[in-house]
Amino acid sequence: MKVKTFIVSVMETNGYIAFDEKTLEGIVIDPGDSAELFIEFIEKENINIKYIALTHSHFDHIGGVNEIKKATGAKIIMCDGEEIISENPTNNLSGVYDSPCVIKADKIFFDKNTFSVGNITVTVIKTPGHTPGGCCYYFEDEGILFSGDTLFYGSVGRTDFPNGSFSDLIDAIKIKLMCLPPDTIVYCGHGPKTQIGFEKENNPYIFEN
Repeated sequence: MKVKTFIVSVMETNGYIAFDEKTLEGIVIDPGDSAELFIEFIEKENINIKYIALTHSHFDHIGGVNEIKKATGAKIIMCDGEEIISENPTNNLSGVYDSPCVIKADKIFFDKNTFSVGNITVTVIKTPGHTPGGCCYYFEDEGILFSGDTLFYGSVGRTDFPNGSFSDLIDAIKIKLMCLPPDTIVYCGHGPKTQIGFEKENNPYIFEN
């Protein structure tokens, strides 16, 4: 599997395209507001984008979603409970920045649901806290996790936005993510990559709470 990273939006959000190099079937994850960058890469590499997957739907992760959907025909997917954020410009904070955005999912996944991208299996891990339907996408065979704003290098996502919960976030990280293999590479929603083993031993939010 190949992963292409884009740093987008005023919040320097990490957006991703992950695709099966054999079948050229792929997935867009959290494209931010820079649809043109993603579309250009998709067309250049001739990738068949099957899904636009949202780890959550705050404004800095969703601005380009509808445009990419229109260009690719891909389905928008998110985890259950996220609709209260994605469909409300106040809750997803896009209204605060005078660019109201509403995202409606084509398919809602639940915790531990799986789907395929080419020959690659992806597991949805629900990690509420940053938002009610926040989730991570786990590529087990590839040893890769896309964590969105749940887990960062040495930190965790904020929970002071509408419908956030610090206790839910920490519980989700401890119970659902820290059990993954320690060499699992974590592609975060902001900042550098990390690994589960490193965070388990060094992230202060994990062992202080």
